[in-house]
Amino acid sequence: MGITGQDMVAESESEAKIKGYATGKIKEAIALGFGKCKLQVQVPERSKDLVKVQDLLGKRIVTSFEHVAGEYFAKLDQEHGTKTLIEYVGGSVEAACALGVADGIVDLVESGETMRAAGLHAIETLISSEAVLIQSIQPKDPANLPLIEMITRRIEGVLAAQRFLLCTYNISRDQLHKATAITPGRRAATITPLEDKDWVAVSAMVLHKNSADIMDALLEVGAKDIFTMSLHNCRG
Repeated sequence: MGITGQDMVAESESEAKIKGYATGKIKEAIALGFGKCKLQVQVPERSKDLVKVQDLLGKRIVTSFEHVAGEYFAKLDQEHGTKTLIEYVGGSVEAACALGVADGIVDLVESGETMRAAGLHAIETLISSEAVLIQSIQPKDPANLPLIEMITRRIEGVLAAQRFLLCTYNISRDQLHKATAITPGRRAATITPLEDKDWVAVSAMVLHKNSADIMDALLEVGAKDIFTMSLHNCRG
């Protein structure tokens, strides 16, 4: 097991295909929701003749993702009868264009501040990436499988608890269908009868980021005693 970016998974898989290695040795178990970025083709802003990725065909591109970039441009080269030069550079790839060693680059972009500081702008996105939990498809020791599954479930539980709140409220039965459409839950809402036969209590998990809008919408359809509770951990 391990944690890495989807960009690194793609680069290793592309390297395997290019060099003839066996692929499919790992799988992405969970998207972790952080480390989000994009692997983008970037060119100098001042270059008026480089406005789309096809304008780079036959030119020189430097990157630390030589296999992903190589695969991408090889397809375009085949379509257009060109030969684009892809060279590996480690470290500050953004400096390559300013130093005159490249016409464009392929590099990761998070906030875009470094890209703009180097006088570059993006003209194409190859991969949208985030951090993921990866697992070996065939562990060296099969006896570790139960432990791997347990660790995965626990990480899933913590991540879900960060994304969701438990929303509870009371609603009249004649408005229940409207309320549960607002709070369907992750799989289904829990509905509990009350002593007043015309009313029920509803509990459902809602996305943390949408909770205020959801509470407002529930109020509009007649829900009462609406509140949310934080989750520390969950399963399922």
